[in-house]
Amino acid sequence: HLPAEEEYMPPIRLRVLDTRGFGYRPEVGQACIRDLGRYCCQPHSKGQPHSEGQPHSSGDPPPGPGMVLPILATLCPIPGAPCPIPEEEEEEDEDEDEDDWWNKFYAAMGDKAKSQQRTNRDRLKIYSCELEAVPEFEGLQDFCQTFPLYQPGGHPAVGEDPVGEFKGLFCVYPLPEDPGVPPPPRHFQELPPSQPQKCLVRVYVVRAFDLSPRDRNGLCDPYVRVSLGTKTLGQRDQYVPNTLEPIFGRLFEVTGTIPLEKDLRVSLLDYDLLPPDQEIGTTTIDLENRLLSRFRAHCGLPTLYRTAGPSCWRDQLPPSRALEHFAHSRGLPAPEFSAEGTAVTFGDKTFLLSHFESGPPTYGHPGGPRERLALHVLHACHLVPEHLETRTLYNSTQPGLEQGKVQMWVDIFPASLGPPGPPVDITPRKPQRYELRCVVWNTRDVDLGDINLLGQRMSDIYVTGWLDGLEEQRQRTDIHYRSLEGDGAFNWRFVFSFQYLAREQLCVLPRKERFWSLDETVLKVPPKLILQVWDNDKFSADDFLGVLELELTKLPQPARDPQACTPRAQGTPRCPWLWWGAQVAPRFSLFRQRRARGWWPCTVQDGGKRRLSGKLELSLELLTAKEAEERPAGKGRGDPNVYPTLPPPARPEWSFLWLQAPLRALRQGLWRRYRGRLSLGLALLLLLALLFAFVYAAPGYLAMKLVNPLEGLRL
Repeated sequence: HLPAEEEYMPPIRLRVLDTRGFGYRPEVGQACIRDLGRYCCQPHSKGQPHSEGQPHSSGDPPPGPGMVLPILATLCPIPGAPCPIPEEEEEEDEDEDEDDWWNKFYAAMGDKAKSQQRTNRDRLKIYSCELEAVPEFEGLQDFCQTFPLYQPGGHPAVGEDPVGEFKGLFCVYPLPEDPGVPPPPRHFQELPPSQPQKCLVRVYVVRAFDLSPRDRNGLCDPYVRVSLGTKTLGQRDQYVPNTLEPIFGRLFEVTGTIPLEKDLRVSLLDYDLLPPDQEIGTTTIDLENRLLSRFRAHCGLPTLYRTAGPSCWRDQLPPSRALEHFAHSRGLPAPEFSAEGTAVTFGDKTFLLSHFESGPPTYGHPGGPRERLALHVLHACHLVPEHLETRTLYNSTQPGLEQGKVQMWVDIFPASLGPPGPPVDITPRKPQRYELRCVVWNTRDVDLGDINLLGQRMSDIYVTGWLDGLEEQRQRTDIHYRSLEGDGAFNWRFVFSFQYLAREQLCVLPRKERFWSLDETVLKVPPKLILQVWDNDKFSADDFLGVLELELTKLPQPARDPQACTPRAQGTPRCPWLWWGAQVAPRFSLFRQRRARGWWPCTVQDGGKRRLSGKLELSLELLTAKEAEERPAGKGRGDPNVYPTLPPPARPEWSFLWLQAPLRALRQGLWRRYRGRLSLGLALLLLLALLFAFVYAAPGYLAMKLVNPLEGLRL
């Protein structure tokens, strides 16, 4: 007999005894369960299913299989009425070749730049906490709760570690007062087998973030270690260097016997050159709760049923058998499918495939209608979906302080249900090597930064180029000397090699932060080609004339001739009201088009604004590593000078360095420009010389004529 008022109910004391020889049974742990009101429930009536979840207070209806029927009823409130069709079913077919698990992950994170998933059909749920901390899943203790056991004798001290755990569940319900009335059906009649189950456990560790630093540089070199019972997986050399936000993409497979080996430990350790390695943090997962939970937490339900591809069905049971297994665990009648598999009767309700799909599936590798319909009904039961949980890491040396978070999920496959499906490939995306070939043909209208001895404005033009983040690959053309109108001819090839992540549209730059660093730090930047135009000076620093930055994934359309080349994007109208309805030429990706040629504008910062400072004629070609090996090409005009063949540039005669040939410089600088004036000056100078010679010689000649001294000699 218990008091009717909940606050007066005595607690339940649990004692765990160890049976030894000679009748000695020492107590190894105890637990005191108070507040029994939360375990009060109403007794079952005859004909009601004998299976339910965690009891609620006496005023609330008991949860369990009876709660599945209202959930299914809300899906289609009117029998036979069509349900709303998800909008994503009408989207176009996805590109299966570009689909991988990371697309789904970045789409769930909201990072559209790294996700190429065009539809929302194949969704991934990311929880910001542990799966057992999600309120709708009741701590995954709907079947049995976990009660910590403490040392016997007195109340446990604050912060005392438990000596063990007790798993069980209580139901408190009234019995009839009349002894002649038979008692109601007892609870917990549908129980899983009590024998230990051998299971295959797949642990997917995706990434970690906000890790506590362990090295002097404020970073750490984390790697993963997974342990279940006496088995430990994870290698020291598989660490991610110099980061607090590592991306692991690791899969660990381990077999264990549940509940004998129920605690899965996932630890992150910091790699050190000399062991032992420091532990960053650890999280512990109770596999038994996930296996016994009626929310089907042992393997999340994908949104779509696929028979092949990266998102292939990975569970042991197909959706139809999983629905039957779910109905059996909830004490419900088995679902009845039609012969075509387009209708199912479950929980006194009939569901049609047309309630969920407006037409044939447009995604790749769909399963049969029976399996797709069963999957839709399973999702309506609010089971654990395909997910990614975020678990907090703790360290035993600093209890209570978070050491970071790890995003992961766990799949549990009992051996009694058959072999599991293929594992999910979460290997981090690997970059591919590309080669960019940029040919600088000509320049036009480049700013003239120098004044020669004759007062002419000129520039000694050359072009430098590199990829953003790869300054060590900087290259430069030869010099076009004495450009008087900003024109330059080069015919010069730049060759840049880089690693590129096509799915994320980023360049991968592994580099050492310092020359004494042991490991490389990986940076990711957008692929951007930077070209600068300079004026060469011999006795002072070179003058900067302009810059052109081209992002290879968003390349502006080039102009066909230099007159149409402007700083605005090609095709942008100058006055929108004059060009109403005119379409702007879209940007394009060089990774798709592979080749481009035309004129692009160079700009320079002048007075807080950017102005046009020149024009570059370029040809861009992007090749994979295999294509570059099959079609080699040298830098500049060096061998092999092919693809395309670059002839020497046709430059004017005056395009040379004046120090190398001063007389030639005078001829090109003075004679070609002042030819008439110089000829007239030379003629006048000759006449003056003749006049001077006449004036100088005339007096002596006249005196000789008058005196005639030679005449006396003749006599």
